[in-house]
Amino acid sequence: MEKHSKVLIVDDSKAITQFLGSYIEEQEHMPIEIAGSLQEVEGLLARDDERFFVAVLDLNLPDAPNGEVVDFVLARKIPVIVLTGFLSDELRDQMLEKRVVDYVMKSNASEINHVAEIIRRIRDNRDIKVLVVDDSRSFRQYVVDLLHVHRYRIYQAADGVEALEVLQEQPDLSLVLTDYHMPRMDGMDLISEIRRRYGRNELAIIGVSDRASPLLSARLLKTGANDFVTKPFMLEEFYCRVNQNIETISHIRAIRESAIRDYLTKVYNRRYLFEAGLKLFENARRKNISLVAAMVDIDYFKRINDSYGHHTGDVALQRVAAVLEGGIRASDLLGRYGGEEFCILATNVSEESHKEFFDRIRQKVADIRIPHKGEEIAFTVSIGVTDTLGESLEQMIGWADEALYRAKQTGRNRVVFHGQE
Repeated sequence: MEKHSKVLIVDDSKAITQFLGSYIEEQEHMPIEIAGSLQEVEGLLARDDERFFVAVLDLNLPDAPNGEVVDFVLARKIPVIVLTGFLSDELRDQMLEKRVVDYVMKSNASEINHVAEIIRRIRDNRDIKVLVVDDSRSFRQYVVDLLHVHRYRIYQAADGVEALEVLQEQPDLSLVLTDYHMPRMDGMDLISEIRRRYGRNELAIIGVSDRASPLLSARLLKTGANDFVTKPFMLEEFYCRVNQNIETISHIRAIRESAIRDYLTKVYNRRYLFEAGLKLFENARRKNISLVAAMVDIDYFKRINDSYGHHTGDVALQRVAAVLEGGIRASDLLGRYGGEEFCILATNVSEESHKEFFDRIRQKVADIRIPHKGEEIAFTVSIGVTDTLGESLEQMIGWADEALYRAKQTGRNRVVFHGQE
């Protein structure tokens, strides 16, 4: 089992574990393990505690009535969400002091559903980058520790100048938390500079200050901050503002990504292929890079649909897309051209390695096996390639398509280069 991939659910109520476990498995597609006592938890973690990325724990178990299971699991560096049937100010303080992710009242069915949302967030947070900017090392570390509880990827800076350097190295940051009073470059100037580079929907900014001044918060917001918190803050408010801003940015990014991705295969769609491909083409025309265009087509694809159904045909398209995406480099571009055709624009592939590069992709597709009613379906692709730029990207892709047509004519399951006899 892959490390940090499973959810541990601990409750002596089988109704709760079954309800929550089924929801997490079926709706969120995350594997779970269930325990009903501290003793069972000890056994599970003794075997392998690295397979869990989060734990949902009942605060009162038969053999651990005072929350002992929380301390036991936290000691293994596993984030904890607490389920409790009652809540008091004292209990709230205890849980937050222990640095649990959250505490949830399990008497409310809708809150149990909310647990699944928190789990999904903890899983996704591992890929989300947050920058904390504050000249106070102690306060900066305090905020970093809070964010680590939710498993964000954290970067730090002592002032605005350092923050811009981090932003240059990590352009895919999702959130910046910045203090107002700092040397060299204060929070106001930093926010203004960030907004010259990123819009509000591209990177969220939360301003932080110890001045409870409505005017200051208004100035920060008008300068470009998405939100504002005042020191000292309640932890629930802090996490709420951070999570809401992160979710907003993530949703906007997902919407933008969906507009340029093919719905079925998740590779780039034809429109984006030409938009981004044109930049590569122009760069190649200026001789900054070399460019190769390849057209890839699934052989006898209609037979797959007719013999095994369109669902199997969809699976074939998805598997081919996955192989193609795994076979290219980060500098290359892959798009679904239409139907069962894909286009690859590969940069800086030496002329000597053209054949090997695309033949390796062809062979990996030939190795695909799709199970269907007790049998395995195999299929192949034909590939047409050109490294001649021509007058336009459309012409270059057209030449690759001509080579693909020749590959089909001469037997399929092969790589043919434009101009090849």
